[in-house]
Amino acid sequence: MISGLHSLLEGTRQPGLRELRAALGERLGGPGVEGRVVGEQRLNESGSIDRVHLELNGELISVVVKRSRPAAAQRNRFIAHRCLPAAGLEAGAPAILAAAAERSGRYVWQIYEDLGERTLETDRDAAAVQAAVDLLGKLHARFIGHPLLAEARDVGGDFGPGFYTSSVRDAIRCLEALSLPPAGVAGDWSQLRDRLLERTWALRAEERERTQAIADLGGPETLLHGDLWLKNASVVRKGRSVRVGLIDWDHAGLGPSGYDLSTFVNGFPPHERHGVLQLYKEAAAHPGWHLPSDADLSHLFRTFELARIANCVVWAALAANDGVAGALEELAATADWLGSVDEFALAP
Repeated sequence: MISGLHSLLEGTRQPGLRELRAALGERLGGPGVEGRVVGEQRLNESGSIDRVHLELNGELISVVVKRSRPAAAQRNRFIAHRCLPAAGLEAGAPAILAAAAERSGRYVWQIYEDLGERTLETDRDAAAVQAAVDLLGKLHARFIGHPLLAEARDVGGDFGPGFYTSSVRDAIRCLEALSLPPAGVAGDWSQLRDRLLERTWALRAEERERTQAIADLGGPETLLHGDLWLKNASVVRKGRSVRVGLIDWDHAGLGPSGYDLSTFVNGFPPHERHGVLQLYKEAAAHPGWHLPSDADLSHLFRTFELARIANCVVWAALAANDGVAGALEELAATADWLGSVDEFALAP
């Protein structure tokens, strides 16, 4: 029996807590186990990701619990249970220990192995960078032509040329739908809308050239993490050994390897980027594909970033249309991002 489990995360008011507590009890509190909840640590603002500290039979352990929409939970399970084991990369993501669906079916709680608090964003030494690039290179190289890509296309997103096209066109449609002030919003919000429309129509005019660049320069189609910022690369140290595991596979899918690479490299300061690219080149060893020139890479990486920001515009505009609190502030942030995306710099 695990004492304190009945009130776990009570202050967060998250849906599905009863189901989560039952799943934790079944997974960790089997026959002969005596334990208690020692503490909770919120890992995001909404309270949907938390670290839970427990004492079980005198041993201190921790797990991470995460609430997701069913589609995102399915992608995480697909990666952890099918894709990574098929490529011999099981350690490349935290293990999913158990799951529990909220009764209405709107959300799924997943219980993860806790890889700790360190990430490449906070713990970026040479050994950690090498381990992360090795993992990324192996992930991309081993899934070129892999039959599981067909399932990845069904389960996840496609980040090829069509991602740029759909993101920009959907952004325009959603912005144009904001013809009336969102509920409860005062002031001249239309200036923000018009500024975003001007920028996204400019991206639409560049569509043919930019999608051709993705097709020609983006690299071979493979499995992608889809959200490879440095904060999503956990760094686990045991003595002198370093393990990197990629977390938050909510956006996993398939597409050109340059999509992941552009996000990952963008997290490093300009003077480190050439070194990271060289490590990736050695780790990935893509047959028949070589990294483009610095000028082409800069253009390619900027194109991927513009597509990502346009996709953010879509969801912020939809939220603003529904009167969601904070949506206009999010739209304003995307306008600033679009206005500040300069040519990607591979060196200072």
